[in-house]
Amino acid sequence: MNATVQSHPAIWVQFWRLTKPRVVSLIVFTAVIGMLLASPALPPLSLVTVATVGIALVAGAAAAFNCLVEQRIDATMARTRGRPTVVGTISSTQILLLSGAVGGLGLAILWHAVNPLTMWLTLATFVGYAVIYTVILKPATPQNIVIGGASGAMPPVLGWAAVAGDVTYQPLLLFLIIFAWTPPHFWALALYRKDEYARAGVPMLPVTHGEEYTRLHLLLYTFLMVATTLLPFASGMAGYFYLGSALVLDLAFIGFALAIWRSYSHALARRTFAYSIFFLAMLFAALMVDHYLPLATG
Repeated sequence: MNATVQSHPAIWVQFWRLTKPRVVSLIVFTAVIGMLLASPALPPLSLVTVATVGIALVAGAAAAFNCLVEQRIDATMARTRGRPTVVGTISSTQILLLSGAVGGLGLAILWHAVNPLTMWLTLATFVGYAVIYTVILKPATPQNIVIGGASGAMPPVLGWAAVAGDVTYQPLLLFLIIFAWTPPHFWALALYRKDEYARAGVPMLPVTHGEEYTRLHLLLYTFLMVATTLLPFASGMAGYFYLGSALVLDLAFIGFALAIWRSYSHALARRTFAYSIFFLAMLFAALMVDHYLPLATG
């Protein structure tokens, strides 16, 4: 009997999966919004394009490195056990080489075609996510998401720096929004994935402190996040269109958080996690529309 030879996707296809395209798309989206908000008029399309490509390449490289470090954890979780790193169809050496090449290319693009500030901030973000969060914080403390959220909150700052060449208070407000959004976003996921995180030995908050404690903190951080979403309006950065949009989105998020606190279910946590992604995308879209609304109506 002839043995059946199982074929695997090309290495580039497997590496593409490890770059977490859906996660990177949200990162790139918030970075582009940062670019658009940094200029009173539309910034040059060429600049937006090269900056987006550079940031996306570095973000993808960081995600692939994250998968390399977390092979053992990924093998225990249903949503990640099919990754090429887990099934062994791509080697650690291949991932390191491809991550280095892709990330290096992204940094080179940012240095030569955008500006050095954006390159250095992007490099710091890579180190913050791939090393400080993935290697140091995640396996060590239940506050991993809170502290490590700083790297995930950087994309709009990178986008702003790419166009404006500096970092003022406005991009820092966007940073604060994502920083405060990250804990309730991830704790919703951690609640319904609690058993998987426990098997993997990852000290997520529901594992170390229990579901009731996590549900309360998800609610408290949701209120903190809501307060940060009002800062662009309070500071004069955004107008009434943004304020109205933010309030509607905030009320829905509070509704989810209150429901989880009062009467938890895995299905509710899944819906909350899904809504949190929609929330962030729509909030930043509202910022963009509000920013350009005077140009469209003037």
